Amino acid sequence: MAPNDNTPTKVSARLLAALAFVAVGVYAADQTSKHLVTTTMAEGETIDVIGTFFQLHFVKNPGAAFSLASGSTWIFSLAAAAVVVAIIVFARRIRSRAWAVMLGMLLGGTLGNLTDRLLREPSFGMGHVIDFLYFPDLLPAIFNVADIFIVSSMGLLLLLTLLGVNLDGTRVPSKRRRRELDREAEASGRTDTAPPAGHATERS
Repeated sequence: MAPNDNTPTKVSARLLAALAFVAVGVYAADQTSKHLVTTTMAEGETIDVIGTFFQLHFVKNPGAAFSLASGSTWIFSLAAAAVVVAIIVFARRIRSRAWAVMLGMLLGGTLGNLTDRLLREPSFGMGHVIDFLYFPDLLPAIFNVADIFIVSSMGLLLLLTLLGVNLDGTRVPSKRRRRELDREAEASGRTDTAPPAGHATERS
């Protein structure tokens, strides 16, 4: 019996390991930095690292990344939990190293802030996130390591989308490539201009 092209390919243990490695690294960096801040600084304290350009300013944030939407902590706790579940569900479909790195960054950062919301004061699910990185001349918000990786993962997601790289590692042909395929189709006398199965997508 001929193989079915739609049959899912085998789960890539290597890419799952890469995702997990990135996630664990991001989570460890986030939680370690927060531990150092909470054990060496008083809330509200500011330390100049590079003059007033870059400061450590310890605050407890009840809102989202970059101190947005304060007062809705439980909503962000639920949203973060949903993101974690979604990443775990879709992880088996990853066939792209770039997507594995992107999702690992997002997972690690999300788990970092979710840990704060679940385990820190004032209560479970309502905990305040530890923020301490501050660039007063560049950004009005104070943030943390997890926020950096969450935002960076969104930037990488946008880049992958613009480049046409899919979760399964295939690449959407560019407009130039599609025109070439159309010309090949016309030259071969086909009336259907859809690219052959072997040329419809390219592996990233």
